[in-house]
Amino acid sequence: MGLISSYRMRLRRRYWRVRALRRRRQLSVVSDRTHVIRPGAILSFTTVRNERLRLAYFLEYYRKLGVDHFLFVDNGSDDGTREFLTEQTDVSVWSTSHSYAKSAFGVDWLNWLQRQYAHRHWSLTVDVDEFLVYPFCDTRPLRALTDWLDASSIRSFGAMLLDMYPKGPIGGQTYSEGQNPFEIATWFDSGNYMFERNSTYENLWIQGGVRARAFFATTPKTAPALNKVPLVKWHKDFVYVSSTHALLPRGLNLTYDASGGEKTTGVLLHAKFISLFVERAAEEAKRSEHYRRGDEYRAYSDGLDVSADLWCKWSERYVNWRQLEILGLISKGNWA
Repeated sequence: MGLISSYRMRLRRRYWRVRALRRRRQLSVVSDRTHVIRPGAILSFTTVRNERLRLAYFLEYYRKLGVDHFLFVDNGSDDGTREFLTEQTDVSVWSTSHSYAKSAFGVDWLNWLQRQYAHRHWSLTVDVDEFLVYPFCDTRPLRALTDWLDASSIRSFGAMLLDMYPKGPIGGQTYSEGQNPFEIATWFDSGNYMFERNSTYENLWIQGGVRARAFFATTPKTAPALNKVPLVKWHKDFVYVSSTHALLPRGLNLTYDASGGEKTTGVLLHAKFISLFVERAAEEAKRSEHYRRGDEYRAYSDGLDVSADLWCKWSERYVNWRQLEILGLISKGNWA
């Protein structure tokens, strides 16, 4: 990397830190329990809006995995989300009614909270419909992974977003509060993924899966990105710049082996396509608060109703992480 390019990246990182500093005034404390955070605690950061039904299982899943404290930004919920989170003893909550889009889709808010609370902690940044799966996760807690990453001097862990969906009508099975969504969304696309190295941030750009197949078949290059870097040994000077798709400094994005080998990676099982999503897609298409002024959600809204069936003859039924390793969607790398 040349000196000019390096200087430009430093300026860009400073720009994102300044954005976060300015947007901090948009956050109001609802429940601050960060005083209980101890050195070495694993932290989780999430922005939510009207996700009351999903929260119980989300918290259960990540508590069992080993997250010690959860930090949420509630963006104008009116379904009891904020009240539910406030009751949880391992959760801290901030609220804002400001624009999700103008905060870089929540990036500014979470960058600020991570700068304040995540320094020298392993930080997991996920949405409430994203569930981290990594090698040996059925027998080893998240701390076993972070301890190994620390011992290996690895600061970030990559995970591809793997969209899950049911067989049959998406509205055929009603999701109940606290339910494991993968009792319903048990299928995924095992192939049709495109990989391309992003020269700006050096991350591996991934597209494809069921969303490219079902909603962006004629324009696959506009399909949503599936590459994520959700788990990072945070430093106060780090910033996300595009959801969790890319960070600065950009060395954190090198979660793949450019020489052709394998690094340890995971997936984020994505429980988007369950009955809750049909109404949500129509709502978010109208709000235009998501990427490209909601174009992605308009594609979902136009292509989805309760009778929509995303399953096809090439769909694969999810079993466990070992299955994903065989399919090449996850790698244990040097972690044995």
